[in-house]
Amino acid sequence: MEELGKMMLLFGAIFLLIGAMIVLFSKLTGLGRLPGDILIQTGNISCFFPIVSSILLSIILTILLNIILRVLNR
Repeated sequence: MEELGKMMLLFGAIFLLIGAMIVLFSKLTGLGRLPGDILIQTGNISCFFPIVSSILLSIILTILLNIILRVLNR
């Protein structure tokens, strides 16, 4: 049971670091406000569709994960 608690703390710390990096990255790069991201505002309702930001993030994560997996498989 002690190992489970340690593992949960480790995963929590990892998620905290990833969340902080995402917040800092989005503030520095303007991710989420790229041309091609759709914002619809009518009255009291607003809908935001970050299409281009999602595609860009997907490409970056795919490249990073491929590099990490190639390094680990050697």
